[in-house]
Amino acid sequence: MRLWYGVLLAVLAAALAAFGWHWVAEDPGYVLLRLRGWRIETTVVAALVILLLAWAVLTSLWRLLRWPFGALSRRHRRLSQQRLGAGLIALIEGRHGDAERDLNRASRLDSLRGPALLASAEAASRRGEPGRALEALDQAAQSVPQAARVLRARVLRREGKPAEALALLLPESDKGTLTPGGWRELVQAALATGDTRRAREALAPLQKSGALGHRAYAVLEAQVLVATLNAAPDGATLNAMWSQWPKPQRRVPAVIDAYARRAAGFGLTLPAMDEVESALRREWSPLLIETYGSLSGDDVEARLRRAEGWLDAHPNDANLLLTLGRMCVRLKVWGKAHQYLQRSLALAPGAAAWEALGDTFAGQGDPAQAQRCYRNALAFTRGDVVTPLAQTANPLQPDTHPVAIEERDAHGLPRLPG
Repeated sequence: MRLWYGVLLAVLAAALAAFGWHWVAEDPGYVLLRLRGWRIETTVVAALVILLLAWAVLTSLWRLLRWPFGALSRRHRRLSQQRLGAGLIALIEGRHGDAERDLNRASRLDSLRGPALLASAEAASRRGEPGRALEALDQAAQSVPQAARVLRARVLRREGKPAEALALLLPESDKGTLTPGGWRELVQAALATGDTRRAREALAPLQKSGALGHRAYAVLEAQVLVATLNAAPDGATLNAMWSQWPKPQRRVPAVIDAYARRAAGFGLTLPAMDEVESALRREWSPLLIETYGSLSGDDVEARLRRAEGWLDAHPNDANLLLTLGRMCVRLKVWGKAHQYLQRSLALAPGAAAWEALGDTFAGQGDPAQAQRCYRNALAFTRGDVVTPLAQTANPLQPDTHPVAIEERDAHGLPRLPG
Protein backbone atom coordinates (compact mmCIF):
# COMPACT_ATOMS: atom_id res chain seq x y z
CA MET A 1 0.00 0.00 0.00
CA ARG A 2 2.84 2.41 0.83
CA LEU A 3 4.43 1.70 -2.55
CA TRP A 4 1.25 2.73 -4.39
CA TYR A 5 1.02 5.91 -2.29
CA GLY A 6 4.61 6.74 -3.24
CA VAL A 7 3.95 6.15 -6.94
CA LEU A 8 0.81 8.31 -6.78
CA LEU A 9 2.65 11.17 -5.08
CA ALA A 10 5.46 10.95 -7.64
CA VAL A 11 2.96 11.15 -10.52
CA LEU A 12 1.22 14.15 -8.94
CA ALA A 13 4.54 15.91 -8.34
CA ALA A 14 5.59 15.31 -11.96
CA ALA A 15 2.24 16.65 -13.26
CA LEU A 16 2.49 19.78 -11.11
CA ALA A 17 6.08 20.36 -12.22
CA ALA A 18 5.10 20.01 -15.89
CA PHE A 19 2.17 22.43 -15.63
CA GLY A 20 4.21 24.82 -13.53
CA TRP A 21 7.04 24.86 -16.05
CA HIS A 22 4.67 25.70 -18.88
CA TRP A 23 3.06 28.42 -16.76
CA VAL A 24 6.44 30.00 -15.94
CA ALA A 25 7.74 29.60 -19.49
CA GLU A 26 4.88 31.72 -20.86
CA ASP A 27 5.83 34.63 -18.57
CA PRO A 28 9.07 34.13 -16.50
CA GLY A 29 8.71 37.58 -14.91
CA TYR A 30 11.22 40.42 -14.66
CA VAL A 31 13.37 41.54 -11.70
CA LEU A 32 15.52 44.70 -11.69
CA LEU A 33 18.04 45.39 -8.91
CA ARG A 34 19.89 48.72 -8.99
CA LEU A 35 22.38 49.82 -6.30
CA ARG A 36 25.11 52.52 -6.52
CA GLY A 37 25.52 52.22 -10.25
CA TRP A 38 25.09 48.48 -10.28
CA ARG A 39 22.22 47.18 -12.35
CA ILE A 40 21.10 43.54 -12.35
CA GLU A 41 18.29 42.24 -14.50
CA THR A 42 16.95 38.67 -14.27
CA THR A 43 13.80 36.59 -14.21
CA VAL A 44 11.75 35.80 -11.13
CA VAL A 45 12.76 32.12 -11.23
CA ALA A 46 16.46 32.96 -11.41
CA ALA A 47 16.08 35.44 -8.55
CA LEU A 48 14.47 32.81 -6.35
CA VAL A 49 17.24 30.32 -7.13
CA ILE A 50 19.89 32.94 -6.27
CA LEU A 51 18.19 33.72 -2.98
CA LEU A 52 18.05 30.04 -2.03
CA LEU A 53 21.73 29.55 -2.87
CA ALA A 54 22.67 32.65 -0.87
CA TRP A 55 20.69 31.39 2.15
CA ALA A 56 22.41 27.98 1.94
CA VAL A 57 25.87 29.58 1.75
CA LEU A 58 25.21 31.91 4.68
CA THR A 59 23.84 29.02 6.79
CA SER A 60 26.93 26.92 6.06
CA LEU A 61 29.24 29.80 6.96
CA TRP A 62 27.36 30.41 10.23
CA ARG A 63 27.60 26.75 11.25
CA LEU A 64 31.27 26.70 10.33
CA LEU A 65 31.91 29.72 12.54
CA ARG A 66 29.96 28.20 15.45
CA TRP A 67 31.64 24.80 15.28
CA PRO A 68 34.70 25.62 17.45
CA PHE A 69 32.47 27.16 20.13
CA GLY A 70 30.12 24.13 20.18
CA ALA A 71 32.90 21.56 20.52
CA LEU A 72 33.12 22.05 24.29
CA SER A 73 29.36 21.75 24.79
CA ARG A 74 29.23 18.62 22.65
CA ARG A 75 32.05 17.07 24.68
CA HIS A 76 30.25 18.00 27.92
CA ARG A 77 27.04 16.42 26.64
CA ARG A 78 28.82 13.24 25.58
CA LEU A 79 30.65 12.87 28.91
CA SER A 80 27.45 13.50 30.87
CA GLN A 81 25.61 10.81 28.94
CA GLN A 82 28.48 8.39 29.57
CA ARG A 83 28.47 9.20 33.29
CA LEU A 84 24.71 8.72 33.47
CA GLY A 85 25.04 5.27 31.89
CA ALA A 86 27.95 4.33 34.16
CA GLY A 87 26.06 5.57 37.23
CA LEU A 88 22.96 3.54 36.40
CA ILE A 89 25.05 0.41 35.88
CA ALA A 90 26.83 1.00 39.20
CA LEU A 91 23.45 1.47 40.90
CA ILE A 92 22.19 -1.88 39.60
CA GLU A 93 25.46 -3.61 40.53
CA GLY A 94 25.29 -2.27 44.08
CA ARG A 95 28.28 0.09 43.85
CA HIS A 96 26.24 2.89 45.35
CA GLY A 97 29.17 5.21 46.11
CA ASP A 98 30.40 5.09 42.51
CA ALA A 99 26.85 5.48 41.28
CA GLU A 100 26.25 8.59 43.38
CA ARG A 101 29.48 10.20 42.19
CA ASP A 102 28.86 9.56 38.48
CA LEU A 103 25.22 10.57 38.65
CA ASN A 104 25.97 13.85 40.44
CA ARG A 105 28.45 14.70 37.67
CA ALA A 106 25.91 13.77 35.01
CA SER A 107 23.35 16.09 36.62
CA ARG A 108 25.42 19.13 35.55
CA LEU A 109 23.87 18.81 32.09
CA ASP A 110 20.46 20.48 32.15
CA SER A 111 18.75 17.88 29.96
CA LEU A 112 19.90 15.05 32.29
CA ARG A 113 19.54 16.90 35.58
CA GLY A 114 16.23 15.42 36.73
CA PRO A 115 16.86 11.73 35.95
CA ALA A 116 20.45 11.87 37.23
CA LEU A 117 19.45 13.45 40.56
CA LEU A 118 16.65 10.93 41.06
CA ALA A 119 19.02 8.03 40.49
CA SER A 120 21.60 9.69 42.76
CA ALA A 121 19.02 9.98 45.53
CA GLU A 122 18.15 6.31 45.14
CA ALA A 123 21.85 5.40 45.38
CA ALA A 124 22.28 7.49 48.53
CA SER A 125 19.19 5.91 50.10
CA ARG A 126 20.45 2.40 49.40
CA ARG A 127 23.82 3.39 50.80
CA GLY A 128 22.16 4.32 54.09
CA GLU A 129 22.48 8.10 53.79
CA PRO A 130 18.91 9.44 53.74
CA GLY A 131 20.10 13.00 54.35
CA ARG A 132 22.05 13.07 51.10
CA ALA A 133 19.13 11.42 49.32
CA LEU A 134 16.71 14.11 50.49
CA GLU A 135 19.16 16.86 49.46
CA ALA A 136 19.35 15.38 45.96
CA LEU A 137 15.56 15.17 45.85
CA ASP A 138 15.28 18.86 46.82
CA GLN A 139 17.26 19.70 43.69
CA ALA A 140 15.45 17.16 41.53
CA ALA A 141 12.07 18.62 42.53
CA GLN A 142 12.88 21.71 40.45
CA SER A 143 12.99 19.59 37.27
CA VAL A 144 10.79 16.56 37.96
CA PRO A 145 8.53 17.39 40.93
CA GLN A 146 6.17 14.41 40.74
CA ALA A 147 8.90 11.79 40.47
CA ALA A 148 10.87 13.49 43.25
CA ARG A 149 7.80 13.41 45.52
CA VAL A 150 7.27 9.68 44.98
CA LEU A 151 10.92 8.86 45.62
CA ARG A 152 10.96 11.09 48.71
CA ALA A 153 8.00 9.14 50.10
CA ARG A 154 9.85 5.88 49.42
CA VAL A 155 12.98 7.10 51.18
CA LEU A 156 10.96 8.24 54.21
CA ARG A 157 9.16 4.90 54.38
CA ARG A 158 12.45 3.02 54.23
CA GLU A 159 13.74 5.11 57.12
CA GLY A 160 10.79 4.11 59.30
CA LYS A 161 8.78 7.30 58.78
CA PRO A 162 5.63 6.05 57.00
CA ALA A 163 3.46 8.77 58.57
CA GLU A 164 5.59 11.48 56.92
CA ALA A 165 5.50 9.61 53.62
CA LEU A 166 1.71 9.34 53.82
CA ALA A 167 1.33 13.04 54.65
CA LEU A 168 3.52 13.90 51.66
CA LEU A 169 1.33 11.94 49.24
CA LEU A 170 -2.13 12.77 50.61
CA PRO A 171 -2.58 16.21 48.92
CA GLU A 172 -1.95 14.75 45.47
CA SER A 173 -4.07 11.67 46.19
CA ASP A 174 -7.03 13.86 47.23
CA LYS A 175 -6.73 15.62 43.87
CA GLY A 176 -6.40 12.29 42.04
CA THR A 177 -3.15 13.39 40.35
CA LEU A 178 -0.74 10.88 41.85
CA THR A 179 1.39 8.83 39.48
CA PRO A 180 1.13 5.01 39.58
CA GLY A 181 4.30 4.84 41.67
CA GLY A 182 2.76 7.35 44.05
CA TRP A 183 -0.37 5.24 44.50
CA ARG A 184 1.76 2.21 45.27
CA GLU A 185 3.82 4.13 47.81
CA LEU A 186 0.63 5.45 49.37
CA VAL A 187 -0.65 1.89 49.82
CA GLN A 188 2.60 0.79 51.47
CA ALA A 189 2.75 3.86 53.72
CA ALA A 190 -0.90 3.54 54.70
CA LEU A 191 -0.41 -0.12 55.60
CA ALA A 192 2.64 0.75 57.71
CA THR A 193 0.65 3.37 59.63
CA GLY A 194 -2.44 1.18 60.03
CA ASP A 195 -4.64 3.39 57.84
CA THR A 196 -6.35 0.56 55.98
CA ARG A 197 -9.07 2.84 54.60
CA ARG A 198 -6.54 4.93 52.67
CA ALA A 199 -4.82 1.77 51.48
CA ARG A 200 -8.08 0.33 50.10
CA GLU A 201 -9.00 3.61 48.39
CA ALA A 202 -5.63 3.67 46.62
CA LEU A 203 -6.11 0.20 45.14
CA ALA A 204 -8.66 1.28 42.50
CA PRO A 205 -6.51 3.96 40.78
CA LEU A 206 -3.47 1.72 41.04
CA GLN A 207 -5.30 -1.13 39.29
CA LYS A 208 -6.68 1.27 36.67
CA SER A 209 -3.18 2.52 35.86
CA GLY A 210 -2.02 -0.98 34.91
CA ALA A 211 1.41 -0.24 36.39
CA LEU A 212 1.51 -3.58 38.22
CA GLY A 213 1.12 -6.98 36.64
CA HIS A 214 -1.79 -9.19 37.63
CA ARG A 215 0.24 -11.25 40.09
CA ALA A 216 1.95 -8.30 41.79
CA TYR A 217 -1.34 -6.44 42.14
CA ALA A 218 -3.06 -9.52 43.55
CA VAL A 219 -0.34 -9.88 46.21
CA LEU A 220 -0.61 -6.21 47.18
CA GLU A 221 -4.41 -6.34 47.25
CA ALA A 222 -4.32 -9.42 49.48
CA GLN A 223 -1.99 -7.62 51.91
CA VAL A 224 -4.40 -4.70 52.14
CA LEU A 225 -7.46 -6.92 52.63
CA VAL A 226 -5.75 -9.04 55.29
CA ALA A 227 -4.68 -5.92 57.17
CA THR A 228 -8.24 -4.58 56.94
CA LEU A 229 -9.70 -7.79 58.37
CA ASN A 230 -7.18 -7.91 61.19
CA ALA A 231 -8.09 -4.33 62.12
CA ALA A 232 -11.81 -5.10 62.50
CA PRO A 233 -12.83 -4.08 66.06
CA ASP A 234 -15.67 -6.59 66.51
CA GLY A 235 -17.51 -9.45 64.86
CA ALA A 236 -20.39 -7.34 63.56
CA THR A 237 -18.04 -4.97 61.76
CA LEU A 238 -16.08 -7.92 60.41
CA ASN A 239 -19.14 -9.63 58.94
CA ALA A 240 -20.54 -6.39 57.53
CA MET A 241 -17.22 -5.66 55.85
CA TRP A 242 -16.95 -9.22 54.52
CA SER A 243 -20.44 -9.21 53.02
CA GLN A 244 -19.78 -5.94 51.15
CA TRP A 245 -16.64 -7.10 49.38
CA PRO A 246 -16.92 -8.53 45.86
CA LYS A 247 -16.61 -12.28 45.34
CA PRO A 248 -13.14 -12.22 43.71
CA GLN A 249 -11.71 -10.62 46.87
CA ARG A 250 -13.51 -13.10 49.13
CA ARG A 251 -12.01 -16.06 47.24
CA VAL A 252 -8.33 -15.33 47.84
CA PRO A 253 -6.94 -18.04 50.21
CA ALA A 254 -4.90 -15.59 52.30
CA VAL A 255 -7.95 -13.34 52.73
CA ILE A 256 -10.19 -16.27 53.68
CA ASP A 257 -7.57 -17.40 56.18
CA ALA A 258 -7.45 -13.93 57.77
CA TYR A 259 -11.26 -13.73 57.93
CA ALA A 260 -11.63 -17.20 59.44
CA ARG A 261 -9.01 -16.61 62.14
CA ARG A 262 -10.39 -13.17 62.99
CA ALA A 263 -13.98 -14.47 63.07
CA ALA A 264 -12.98 -17.39 65.28
CA GLY A 265 -11.26 -14.91 67.59
CA PHE A 266 -14.61 -13.15 68.03
CA GLY A 267 -16.35 -16.48 68.71
CA LEU A 268 -17.84 -16.76 65.21
CA THR A 269 -16.47 -20.24 64.56
CA LEU A 270 -19.39 -21.47 62.44
CA PRO A 271 -19.18 -18.70 59.79
CA ALA A 272 -15.41 -19.16 59.72
CA MET A 273 -15.75 -22.90 59.09
CA ASP A 274 -18.36 -22.32 56.39
CA GLU A 275 -16.05 -19.99 54.47
CA VAL A 276 -13.08 -22.35 54.73
CA GLU A 277 -15.06 -25.43 53.70
CA SER A 278 -16.67 -23.59 50.78
CA ALA A 279 -13.27 -22.42 49.59
CA LEU A 280 -11.83 -25.94 49.83
CA ARG A 281 -14.73 -27.30 47.78
CA ARG A 282 -14.00 -24.73 45.06
CA GLU A 283 -10.23 -25.14 45.06
CA TRP A 284 -7.75 -27.09 47.15
CA SER A 285 -5.50 -24.84 49.25
CA PRO A 286 -2.71 -26.00 51.62
CA LEU A 287 -3.03 -22.73 53.54
CA LEU A 288 -6.72 -23.22 54.20
CA ILE A 289 -6.16 -26.84 55.20
CA GLU A 290 -3.91 -25.60 57.99
CA THR A 291 -6.50 -22.97 58.90
CA TYR A 292 -9.22 -25.62 59.04
CA GLY A 293 -7.35 -27.66 61.60
CA SER A 294 -6.11 -24.84 63.78
CA LEU A 295 -9.39 -23.00 64.40
CA SER A 296 -10.88 -23.31 67.86
CA GLY A 297 -14.22 -24.97 68.52
CA ASP A 298 -15.88 -28.02 70.04
CA ASP A 299 -16.45 -29.80 66.72
CA VAL A 300 -12.90 -31.08 66.30
CA GLU A 301 -14.01 -34.69 66.06
CA ALA A 302 -16.48 -33.94 63.26
CA ARG A 303 -13.86 -31.88 61.47
CA LEU A 304 -11.39 -34.75 61.78
CA ARG A 305 -13.79 -37.18 60.11
CA ARG A 306 -14.49 -34.69 57.34
CA ALA A 307 -10.78 -34.04 56.76
CA GLU A 308 -9.98 -37.77 56.73
CA GLY A 309 -12.40 -38.07 53.83
CA TRP A 310 -10.16 -35.75 51.83
CA LEU A 311 -7.26 -38.22 52.06
CA ASP A 312 -8.65 -40.27 49.16
CA ALA A 313 -8.20 -37.33 46.78
CA HIS A 314 -5.01 -35.95 48.41
CA PRO A 315 -3.12 -38.88 49.97
CA ASN A 316 0.32 -37.23 49.61
CA ASP A 317 -0.56 -33.75 50.84
CA ALA A 318 1.82 -33.01 53.74
CA ASN A 319 -0.30 -30.08 54.93
CA LEU A 320 -3.41 -32.25 55.13
CA LEU A 321 -1.51 -34.91 57.06
CA LEU A 322 -0.14 -32.27 59.44
CA THR A 323 -3.65 -30.91 60.01
CA LEU A 324 -4.98 -34.41 60.72
CA GLY A 325 -2.12 -35.02 63.14
CA ARG A 326 -2.76 -31.77 65.00
CA MET A 327 -6.47 -32.51 65.34
CA CYS A 328 -5.66 -36.00 66.64
CA VAL A 329 -3.34 -34.42 69.22
CA ARG A 330 -6.16 -32.15 70.35
CA LEU A 331 -8.42 -35.21 70.67
CA LYS A 332 -5.58 -37.20 72.35
CA VAL A 333 -5.75 -39.92 69.68
CA TRP A 334 -2.02 -40.53 69.92
CA GLY A 335 -1.76 -43.51 67.55
CA LYS A 336 -3.39 -41.73 64.62
CA ALA A 337 -1.49 -38.55 65.38
CA HIS A 338 1.79 -40.42 65.29
CA GLN A 339 0.91 -42.03 61.95
CA TYR A 340 -0.21 -38.83 60.24
CA LEU A 341 2.70 -36.73 61.50
CA GLN A 342 5.37 -39.25 60.54
CA ARG A 343 3.98 -39.41 57.00
CA SER A 344 3.85 -35.62 56.85
CA LEU A 345 7.52 -35.40 57.92
CA ALA A 346 8.50 -38.00 55.34
CA LEU A 347 6.80 -36.03 52.56
CA ALA A 348 7.77 -32.49 53.58
CA PRO A 349 9.83 -31.98 56.77
CA GLY A 350 8.95 -28.85 58.71
CA ALA A 351 9.17 -27.29 62.15
CA ALA A 352 5.39 -27.42 62.68
CA ALA A 353 5.26 -31.20 62.08
CA TRP A 354 8.20 -31.79 64.44
CA GLU A 355 6.50 -29.72 67.14
CA ALA A 356 3.21 -31.58 66.76
CA LEU A 357 5.06 -34.91 66.88
CA GLY A 358 6.73 -33.76 70.08
CA ASP A 359 3.29 -33.08 71.55
CA THR A 360 2.31 -36.63 70.52
CA PHE A 361 5.26 -38.22 72.29
CA ALA A 362 4.64 -36.03 75.33
CA GLY A 363 1.02 -37.22 75.42
CA GLN A 364 2.20 -40.83 75.14
CA GLY A 365 4.50 -40.37 78.12
CA ASP A 366 7.83 -40.40 76.20
CA PRO A 367 9.59 -37.16 77.27
CA ALA A 368 12.94 -38.13 75.72
CA GLN A 369 11.48 -38.46 72.21
CA ALA A 370 9.32 -35.39 72.76
CA GLN A 371 12.37 -33.27 73.67
CA ARG A 372 14.18 -34.56 70.58
CA CYS A 373 11.24 -33.54 68.41
CA TYR A 374 11.15 -30.08 69.96
CA ARG A 375 14.89 -29.68 69.39
CA ASN A 376 14.41 -30.74 65.78
CA ALA A 377 11.67 -28.15 65.34
CA LEU A 378 14.01 -25.45 66.66
CA ALA A 379 16.91 -26.74 64.56
CA PHE A 380 14.77 -26.77 61.42
CA THR A 381 13.74 -23.16 62.05
CA ARG A 382 17.38 -22.14 62.44
CA GLY A 383 18.53 -24.18 59.45
CA ASP A 384 20.61 -26.56 61.58
CA VAL A 385 20.96 -30.33 61.23
CA VAL A 386 17.92 -32.34 62.31
CA THR A 387 18.55 -35.44 64.46
CA PRO A 388 16.53 -38.48 63.34
CA LEU A 389 14.37 -40.26 65.88
CA ALA A 390 15.40 -43.55 67.40
CA GLN A 391 13.78 -46.37 65.44
CA THR A 392 11.99 -49.07 67.42
CA ALA A 393 11.16 -52.57 66.26
CA ASN A 394 7.46 -52.01 65.92
CA PRO A 395 5.49 -54.17 63.48
CA LEU A 396 2.81 -51.44 63.39
CA GLN A 397 5.30 -48.80 62.27
CA PRO A 398 3.40 -46.57 59.76
CA ASP A 399 4.31 -46.61 56.09
CA THR A 400 5.75 -43.21 55.24
CA HIS A 401 6.17 -43.78 51.49
CA PRO A 402 4.04 -41.63 49.15
CA VAL A 403 0.84 -43.28 47.99
CA ALA A 404 0.72 -44.03 44.28
CA ILE A 405 -2.20 -42.21 42.65
CA GLU A 406 -3.95 -44.00 39.81
CA GLU A 407 -3.91 -42.02 36.57
CA ARG A 408 -6.80 -42.23 34.13
CA ASP A 409 -7.20 -41.07 30.56
CA ALA A 410 -9.93 -38.85 29.10
CA HIS A 411 -12.29 -41.87 28.89
CA GLY A 412 -11.82 -42.77 32.58
CA LEU A 413 -9.72 -45.86 31.90
CA PRO A 414 -6.63 -46.50 34.10
CA ARG A 415 -3.30 -45.81 32.44
CA LEU A 416 -0.77 -48.59 32.30
CA PRO A 417 2.55 -47.88 34.04
CA GLY A 418 5.19 -46.72 31.58
